[in-house]
Formats: sequence, structure tokens, C-alpha cells
Amino acid sequence: MTIHPVSVAHAFAAAFNAKDAHAVDDVYEPGGLFVPEPGTTVTGAARRQANQRFLATGLPIELTPRHVYEHDGIALLIVDWTIGGTTGTATDVARKGADGRWRYVIDNPFGTA
Repeated sequence: MTIHPVSVAHAFAAAFNAKDAHAVDDVYEPGGLFVPEPGTTVTGAARRQANQRFLATGLPIELTPRHVYEHDGIALLIVDWTIGGTTGTATDVARKGADGRWRYVIDNPFGTA
């Protein structure tokens, strides 16, 4: 069974909407980078804290993948999102792990800013 790269975005949305901080963090590679606001990058514990602030809003996220480009286990995902009436477009990079799962290497929800 082949897993499509967009699965990482859907896994993120499912975890986010379940308000499951552990599952949200599980969609990242261990050293994965998150951009909580334009110009700011975080990894590790700071990434978990930044995502927790988004989860704390209690608002659901809706995602619409726009483009997915994959080559040799690396994927670029352009994904439109909505949280509580606020919209944006993410520019994300994911990598396929040895287990076949796709995980974020870079999660930039403000990818067009």
C-alpha cells in the first residue's frame, strides 16, 4: 500500500481537531521545524508549546490541499487552511520515513507571508 504525501496534512488536521497535542507533534520528524508566525521558527519543546497555543483556541481546522509535489521521498505541500474564519496557505515540506509515514520537516502555515 502506498501512502500519499498529503496524508501528513490530514493526520495533522485529525490530531488538531481532536485537540491531541501528542498526536500533533507525532506528525513532525524529531527535528522538524514549525513556523508559528512569519519570521519565527521553532523545534522540539518550543514547537510543541507553539502548537499548544493554537490547540488552546479550541477552534477546528479545515484543510484543502492545493498542490502536492513529491520526488524521491521528499514532498512540497501547498495547503489552504481555515481556523475560526481565519484563512491562510501553508507551504510545507515532508519526508517519507522508513516506516512509510510522511512527516513534516518544515511546517510553515504562513507560507505565503
